[in-house]
Amino acid sequence: MTLLVALAMAVGIAGTVLPLLPGLLLVWAAALLYGLATGFGAVGVGAFVVITLLAIAGMVSGLVLPHRAAGTSGAARWSVWIAFALGIVGFFVIPVVGLPLGTVAGLYLAELHRTRVHTLAWRSTWATVKAFGLAALVQLAAGVVMALVWAVWVVA
Repeated sequence: MTLLVALAMAVGIAGTVLPLLPGLLLVWAAALLYGLATGFGAVGVGAFVVITLLAIAGMVSGLVLPHRAAGTSGAARWSVWIAFALGIVGFFVIPVVGLPLGTVAGLYLAELHRTRVHTLAWRSTWATVKAFGLAALVQLAAGVVMALVWAVWVVA
């Protein structure tokens, strides 16, 4: 059981940076299943609360950071929606790398169409890409800490 949970958590942690895999939700669900299967106990309840809070913080940062960066850099809301749509198309057209490529291309093209100025379009695109990278790092860190809290739970 412990090995399967650890494996699921490793896949979840990888999923924070690889768009094809589930991320923090998988790490959280693995901890939940571990608690249900083995019993939470006093340490388990505390550990699971910490794991849950880390999951929430990581998932919220994954949404808030890129959205805030796009807005701050001047990207229009519809540009972000176009980026999202082209990211989904890219996911199916070019497996693995199509999602990020489609998203970046979609945001740049939508902003270029809106502003008609390459530098403005690229500035908002690059700011949003950096924010997605920062969000991925925050989620990666949250996933690693969640797994470490679970490991302490297992040992205790």
